Amino acid sequence: MLTIDGSQGEGGGQILRSALALAIVTGTPFRVENIRAGRKKPGLMRQHLTAVQAAERICSARVEGAAIGSTALTFAPGPVRGGDYSFSIGTAGSTTLVLQTILLPLLTAREPSRIVLEGGTHNPFAPPFDFLDKTYLPQINRMGPTVRAALERPGFFPAGGGRIAVEIEPAARLRGFDLLERGALLGRRARAAVAHLPRHIAERELRVIGRKLNWPAETLEVVEVAGARGPGNVVTIEAAYEQVCEVFTGFGEVGRPAEAVANIVVEECRRYLKATAPVGEHLTDQLMLPLAAAGGGSFRSTGLTRHARTHVALIHLFLGATIEETRDDDGVVLRFGSAGGVRSSAI
Repeated sequence: MLTIDGSQGEGGGQILRSALALAIVTGTPFRVENIRAGRKKPGLMRQHLTAVQAAERICSARVEGAAIGSTALTFAPGPVRGGDYSFSIGTAGSTTLVLQTILLPLLTAREPSRIVLEGGTHNPFAPPFDFLDKTYLPQINRMGPTVRAALERPGFFPAGGGRIAVEIEPAARLRGFDLLERGALLGRRARAAVAHLPRHIAERELRVIGRKLNWPAETLEVVEVAGARGPGNVVTIEAAYEQVCEVFTGFGEVGRPAEAVANIVVEECRRYLKATAPVGEHLTDQLMLPLAAAGGGSFRSTGLTRHARTHVALIHLFLGATIEETRDDDGVVLRFGSAGGVRSSAI
């Protein structure tokens, strides 16, 4: 059984979620201690517990320590099974992060799956649904499976109440790919969405984006969201290229002017547009596990976050796979090899 120190790396919930995914695909039991030790409230929160329960259910795992506030967990996976699954977080915790815990194992299950998740769909501390749909899943579908996601009801922080449905047609095995160039620019768009809030908030945000990025009016869209349980404001900028679509997101908060929200998203987008690497920092975090599991492929990234560095350690631990990192003037190239690299005993 592998032992993992959850305080290492970024010290958050990503260590647990990625360990669960890798444990299921490799059939490796593990124990993680010091869960979320780097956070103000250590231990399992509702979102993390839901991820554990989802992982347990898809493979009939044996689990110890699955409780709110628990700082240690033992997980022994069984064979993964596709099927119809439904999970409710019960808070505005991220549905996309729960999905990413179980998605990798279900990509190569014997049976197709349909997953329904309820909770937050647009959370400031997690990839929003737009990133999942536009940026992440198209890359996953290059690997052989077919994954489709639908936003059935938006869920904003802090009310939650959102609902997404995901259909997975698995593949016999995952195929690696190379993503080293963006290709030609195909389109660009900015959306400002408001739920139970005045329309002028979104209009002010788009005025900032249009002026600072010099984008024409036809690329700017106000969306007044119906059906949300609580108020919310989210701004997304999409830059779609032949090989990748990157999505940048900002969230409205009480006391933060609409112009300030827009400026945050604009600056993130500008940094990406000035670079040439196709894979942004957030997509880098998400692509590492599936490419490592495929045993091959490469991509060029604008940079590695602490999440990504934590993934490198977990990949070595569970897969023993090689990850070659080289730098150029405008990013980092990661190349993934098959098992046989340096294998750690713990992180």
